[in-house]
Amino acid sequence: MQNIPTVQSTAGLRRTIRRINFVLRPLQLMEERNKKYGDFYQVKFKDAPPTIMTSNPQAIEDIFTTSPDKFDVGIGNKGLNFLLGNHSLILLDGKTHKNRRRLLMPSFHGESLQESSNEIVSITNKICNTWQTDKPFKVRPPMQEITLRVIFNVVLGIDSAEKYERLRVLLTQLLETFNNPFSSLLIFFPSLQKDWGKFSPWGRFVRLKSEIRQLIYSEIQERRDLLASGKLDSRDIFSLLISAKDENGESLTNEELHDQLITLLFAGHETTASALGWLFYWTHYLPEVKEKLLLELASLGENPDHIAINNLPYLDAVISETLRIYPIASAAFGRIITKPISLMGHTIEPRTWILASIYSLHHREDLYPDPKQFKPERFLERIYSPYEYMPFGGGNRRCLGSALALLEMKLVTATILQRFELELVSKRLMSPVRRGITIAPPASFKMVVTKRNK
Repeated sequence: MQNIPTVQSTAGLRRTIRRINFVLRPLQLMEERNKKYGDFYQVKFKDAPPTIMTSNPQAIEDIFTTSPDKFDVGIGNKGLNFLLGNHSLILLDGKTHKNRRRLLMPSFHGESLQESSNEIVSITNKICNTWQTDKPFKVRPPMQEITLRVIFNVVLGIDSAEKYERLRVLLTQLLETFNNPFSSLLIFFPSLQKDWGKFSPWGRFVRLKSEIRQLIYSEIQERRDLLASGKLDSRDIFSLLISAKDENGESLTNEELHDQLITLLFAGHETTASALGWLFYWTHYLPEVKEKLLLELASLGENPDHIAINNLPYLDAVISETLRIYPIASAAFGRIITKPISLMGHTIEPRTWILASIYSLHHREDLYPDPKQFKPERFLERIYSPYEYMPFGGGNRRCLGSALALLEMKLVTATILQRFELELVSKRLMSPVRRGITIAPPASFKMVVTKRNK
């Protein structure tokens, strides 16, 4: 791969410092590299194949439209097996990945999606009823609780049954293990993953994970028994997975079921909670955005239909801009070349990694003038291709729950804005931080209810 701008690897202490810099300052690092090397460059590591990073729309289109059999993706995510398990959809490749994805897809679209609308609004109202006027609150916990209860409803077929309360608490506590940039180092430095007892960070994580596993295995067996006896006729994802057969007519094992459920529960709520946090920040940091949203919502009259809310153009633009300026995932899943491909005039050899930088793509000046400015109108003035705007990734790895996430963001936002008048506790410009493998608002982000409208 001659003539491709190259970031040369370093060794020893300098390499460790570079990795720490990647964990603590991921967005700044992307900006610095793009400025120095352009939108298509490679990073070379000692004794390892190179990694190509790109935010070039044409390169991204070529990657996403190339036959999936020329890439391995799941194997490149093996670093997440400590959290998701070896059978997670995110870690699968080939026919197995295709079959599992096809099995899950209907539950996140069409009629199933619309059936979730009432539950989203009901759960939002229930959680927000606890908010007190003039008492500041951290934004992330209620957003997490809303999104977790929604995904419980979609995946497990329940809202807040008592027997699931312990699972909800444990999942929240588990994710708090990586709630800031420094604790996220545990993910990127396996040498830190040492169990020094229940009070050590990794020791606490291991014990929480073990208890969650036991609870899920117990639920799997109970659900299997209910379905086998004919006492349950449910269309939730949990029951669908238990009843499913693979290409050989075999049912999924308990371990496979556990890993898929964990993946759906984590991916289905943690990312949406972060996006909602940004959404409420921007709509109150820029009062004119909130006023336009309220006017648009008011145009629907009292008790607006959920479908009408979902189709509001300015609300859609605000959400699109929220996901553009600070995408929850700064890069798409890495793809490992298995067969030679041509990209940007270069022949890319097998074993090379390719990553599309979502953040850098979303901050291209030629696509998004004044990219640091929050401007929802840009999405009313132009339709972006899936290779110019990709908050949910792309190709055969595009986020399975993207439609549910967008619907959830719209209904939660509409419900809260109509019921409450909120203000930011701090008017300072808020910067994103790393939270595990994602980019999120700081955990300290607070708002306050100044008035209840309903």
